[in-house]
Amino acid sequence: MSQGWIRRRWWEFRAGHSVYLIFVLTFINFILISYRLLIEKVPMFQELIPNLSIFILIFLGFYIPAALLIGFWHRKTQLKVETTLTMQQNPVFAKMIRTILDVQTGKASDEEVKEFRKFLVKIEDKLEF
Repeated sequence: MSQGWIRRRWWEFRAGHSVYLIFVLTFINFILISYRLLIEKVPMFQELIPNLSIFILIFLGFYIPAALLIGFWHRKTQLKVETTLTMQQNPVFAKMIRTILDVQTGKASDEEVKEFRKFLVKIEDKLEF
């Protein structure tokens, strides 16, 4: 087994864990703790919402639209900022833009262009769809 294979599996594990599994677990945990502290501990709320199933439906009725609105706002306002900052820190992106500029201005040699093309082909070959 190569070190690259192990690193890819480690990255996939972290992505699956942090993006999907922990999201579901923390969401369920948040609902249960909210119900326990808000509904079960306050008699007035316990009369209005007698069981967990009703609380989940009410909670999701408010939470899902709120999350959609916040996600929409994030996509329209913050995603551009995040993408710009990420690209400014990406060495592959910087090399790609520099190579394009060098080709356009005639500063890149044929060897540099061929070398960069090989580099991009390696990246493309590793992509799995």
